[in-house]
Amino acid sequence: MFNFESLALIAWPGGLRAPDAVFWAALLLVAGALAGEIIARTSRLPRLVGYTAAGCVVAWAGMGPDMPLTGTARLVVDVALALLLFEIGSRVRLRWLRFNLALFWTSLAEASLSAVAVFGVLYWLEVPTMTAVCCAALAIPSSAAVAGRVAMELGAEGQVTDRMILLTALNTLFAVLVLTLLEAWWHAGKAPDVPAALTHLAQSFFGSLILAALLAAVIAGVARRLDLRNESSVLLVLGLVVLAIAAARAASLSTLLVPLLAGLLLRNVTERPWVWPRHFGTAGGVVVLMLFVIVGASWSPAVLAAGGLAALAMLVARGLAKGLVVVALARPAGATLRQGLALGVTLMPLSATTLVMLSDVYATAPALAADVMPIVITAVAVLELLGPVAVQFALRLAGDLPPAATLGVKELQ
Repeated sequence: MFNFESLALIAWPGGLRAPDAVFWAALLLVAGALAGEIIARTSRLPRLVGYTAAGCVVAWAGMGPDMPLTGTARLVVDVALALLLFEIGSRVRLRWLRFNLALFWTSLAEASLSAVAVFGVLYWLEVPTMTAVCCAALAIPSSAAVAGRVAMELGAEGQVTDRMILLTALNTLFAVLVLTLLEAWWHAGKAPDVPAALTHLAQSFFGSLILAALLAAVIAGVARRLDLRNESSVLLVLGLVVLAIAAARAASLSTLLVPLLAGLLLRNVTERPWVWPRHFGTAGGVVVLMLFVIVGASWSPAVLAAGGLAALAMLVARGLAKGLVVVALARPAGATLRQGLALGVTLMPLSATTLVMLSDVYATAPALAADVMPIVITAVAVLELLGPVAVQFALRLAGDLPPAATLGVKELQ
């Protein structure tokens, strides 16, 4: 199945030498970029829809990535997600929660209720208990990658955009912590040792926090001496983020938590606002594009058939839970009902974060992950194209888009 190395082994007609992995990677890159531009210019939807559509074509051809993500595909996903999560973390003002504590309770409630709702509906459909528990944990995070990418492309600014960034960052944090605890529980077997599981959770979190703090401190030091708008300086920061991800993988720490926490620390410990070139310039933009192509290619017709009703029920339960909580707590959190409705819609997407978490489950409980995979992959496949469109619609409904973007992308070059 799809990875850059295996594509190079495809038979080539006429006795010609088969193209290598670089050729296929370049072909996917060109296809994704071209699809993104065509979508943006013809439909005025975010380019992300085109990137994902290119991946869907790969999936339909039967060359999507195997689960768990491994090799080059996992490396690309880890690096691209690290860049996006680091950017998002550096835009979150945690001090906001001190003055508006209702936002924190909104985040905690929407994450908790969505997990409970997903577990409940899957249990009602007679899905095995542990499979339902795992699906519930994987349903907690909204795609920070999709939300941040769409908001950045459209130039969105306003209350709903800021709250969307905050809530997606927080529910990603909650989801990783819950899954880490569950992984320790599953690893212990039928008679789990609760203190040992909590110790594992503490070690994973604080290990990630230490590495994140080191990354944030180094970047802050670089910023004091170099102009981060300079291309060379941007590449230096990009290299530091990638180095931190490599260290996290070597130490078996969360590749999701490290960049997210680093961005949060950088934004909230230092006084200066942090504004980065989009995805750290051209190099970062390439891996971000490939991220959405890979995620768009993550399904297959057989997986969709196996996921079926359970996946759709999971999506409905999750969407209703998140939406109802956000709307119900909109007024206490200082938003209008219209803004609450728009914010609830922006929390719909599932994407690469969930795939990475699913791949991590494979390392601890492969049999369980194999049962969970069809449901989760189907849910991701359904929302991978609908999610960006929903975020664009919600930001337009909230009035967070500039005039040039009210019908679509901010700027068509």
